[in-house]
Amino acid sequence: MTEINKLKIYPLPAFRDNYIWIIHTTVHAVIVDPGDAAPVIDYLESHHLQPIAILITHHHSDHTGGNLQLLERYNLPVYGPLQEKIPTVTHPVREGDRIQLTPLALTFDVLEIPGHTRGHIAYFTATQLRNMLFCGDTLFACGCGRIFEGTPQQMYDSLQKLASLPDDTLVYCTHEYTLGNISFARVAEPGNDELRKLEQQAKKMRQQHLPTLPTDMATEKACNPFLRCQHLEIIHAAEQFTGEKLIDPVEVFTALRKWKNVF
Repeated sequence: MTEINKLKIYPLPAFRDNYIWIIHTTVHAVIVDPGDAAPVIDYLESHHLQPIAILITHHHSDHTGGNLQLLERYNLPVYGPLQEKIPTVTHPVREGDRIQLTPLALTFDVLEIPGHTRGHIAYFTATQLRNMLFCGDTLFACGCGRIFEGTPQQMYDSLQKLASLPDDTLVYCTHEYTLGNISFARVAEPGNDELRKLEQQAKKMRQQHLPTLPTDMATEKACNPFLRCQHLEIIHAAEQFTGEKLIDPVEVFTALRKWKNVF
């Protein structure tokens, strides 16, 4: 759990490796990507919290499956991507929209980041102390999501958009994939000393049954191969995988994603 300016951001484990993020004060809470309602209800009740909104990043059921049960229990606005059909979304949003969550003193900017799904969005907020990004399944710690509905160009552009956020931005993604992602990254860029340090840190956290998230944008720029497609060692590794000369960063990214799919 992280604490920022009287806010607590808690990762609720769900399914095999999902996190449902609960952003809350001592009174009010916002729920991000509730794939399962049961742990959310337990957390809200045990902490005597009143939920005020649900934020959805994309339509996959492990991010939306708890909506209906939560709405049967609480009268809540549900924000989600305009470009995707999610029956429980009451407030469809798109790039440039702002969401005011006054009881938490938070304002989220909506970013469109297609690739994993066609209409995937993220929520970004700048508080007085830290910037926070809730990015679903697009950017992971040391990795990125699979491309199910979009194109490699879209996913690459989405990741570049996120990488342009300030280095101190805390990245709250929704799966505990970090150690597996680091294993791939170390093969793609074996000379990266920052990766070795990150692996040691992540292993220690998982041994203590702690989440490796949030990560931050500075760490991702230093370690995440999908944000480092212009680095020579990664280009060389991607070319070895494809057996072809790769001309630009999008081709390198495409090769890395195909490689990671079978890693």
